Amino acid sequence: MICVSIGRGRHRHMIAEHKFLAEKDVHLVELRLDYIQGTVQVKRLLKDRPCPAIVTCRRAIDGGRWEDSEEARLVLLRMAIVEGADYIDLEDDIATKIPRYGKTKRIISFHDLHRTPPDLTALHKKLTSMDADIVKIATMANHPMDNLRMLELVRGSKIPTVGICMGDIGMPTRILSGKVGSPFTYATFHHDRVLAPGQLGWQQMRDVYRYDTISAATEIYGVVADPVAHSLSPVVHNAALAAAHKDAVYLPFRVPAEQLDEFIASADRWPLTGLSITIPHKEAVLRHVRVQDDMVKAIGAANTLAFTPAGIAAFNTDATAAVESLEAAIVDKDNETHPEGFGVKKALVLGAGGAARAVAFGLKRQGVDVTVASRTMGRTKLMAMEVGCKAVEWNARYRLPYDCLVNATPVGMHPNVDETPFDKEHLRPYMVIFDTVYNPENTLLIKDARTTGCRIVTGVEMFVRQAAIQFKIWQKCEASQSLMRDALKQATASAKQPV
Repeated sequence: MICVSIGRGRHRHMIAEHKFLAEKDVHLVELRLDYIQGTVQVKRLLKDRPCPAIVTCRRAIDGGRWEDSEEARLVLLRMAIVEGADYIDLEDDIATKIPRYGKTKRIISFHDLHRTPPDLTALHKKLTSMDADIVKIATMANHPMDNLRMLELVRGSKIPTVGICMGDIGMPTRILSGKVGSPFTYATFHHDRVLAPGQLGWQQMRDVYRYDTISAATEIYGVVADPVAHSLSPVVHNAALAAAHKDAVYLPFRVPAEQLDEFIASADRWPLTGLSITIPHKEAVLRHVRVQDDMVKAIGAANTLAFTPAGIAAFNTDATAAVESLEAAIVDKDNETHPEGFGVKKALVLGAGGAARAVAFGLKRQGVDVTVASRTMGRTKLMAMEVGCKAVEWNARYRLPYDCLVNATPVGMHPNVDETPFDKEHLRPYMVIFDTVYNPENTLLIKDARTTGCRIVTGVEMFVRQAAIQFKIWQKCEASQSLMRDALKQATASAKQPV
């Protein structure tokens, strides 16, 4: 079950959102009294409530907004119990000061906004001893292992426990809490109005991650990156999984580079079935794999892992997706392929990471004369040597003419949407411009290319194609690319809507 936290400054807004959520089949809300401006009218908030509610009044030290005295806060919480609140949230240091009364169930909570304590078991035991109907532990995740420790605590608990790790690293615990037996998880009314670090919007939890369908048998997939909050991989993959009626969920895993080894080594504890790999891990992840496909061997980078009984298998779907995307862009109007073969003779690839290497390798296989450039000449030369192409200094990228330009750098990616890796004055109408950035789809480079009259390939095309190939590797069946594309565009359009 998803509990939606409501934090509004006016009583009427909180009551209106409570009613709206109940009409949308939300069965539990949290009323955050610490957000109310002025005198809190508990009776008004609880009278004729359309669905059960948790009453919470959080102090600043616990991540809340309560500014009045502690004595006034305790009076407010006691008043909520007298008024028949369904649940009351009591922090561990006040739980013994407020006795049980009536039918109100007690949630005994603990919050740490800086870390996840090393001994969660001892902490849990302490909380359960305080006449708890439900134990809630919310801590900051600083390492992917914090998630596992929290999920394993909830799974082994005999008393109903809500265990959440906050922050980007802790996001998986919010989505997987039901899988390990938590009575509910927390979400916010809208993803732009988070009440705690890493909190997701309830519609995202319901529609993208299908929270209420996740069970102990649900397979876990995900994207591993740092940062990862911007990734729309969960949108396209979860849409495809839902359409194929797969009992699986695809999550964002933020894993800093220095924590990658331990994360991969603990894969069986989640357990993980498949992963997408992106910046900055495409090369480093290879030290953990047992089997590599031909593309991975040739490119030296992977963007896909499959966890099998025989070990971890690595694949690279970027190169194939890049070539297919370019081929689609250079097909003549009569739908016949370019008379001169692939249609691109000389290409400049910007970047020296895993994506750049995959694109350069894919083009090289098609007989294209490839040149690479990045801000780090050492990495550029190394990549050129491995791919078998030319390398030029970043400042020399304008000196020679190319009929294809590929941006495989993050330049232009959200939120830096006003940046471009290639100035408009150097674009020519005969060029094919391919930007691998997909969020936003219409980067400044793509906009400049369109006004110049160039043929364009957006990152959406490559992104969808590589995701569809990943889906087939994992699920042994085709994914609908049109469905993935629609889900991606709908997500990017929704993100632009005002709250």
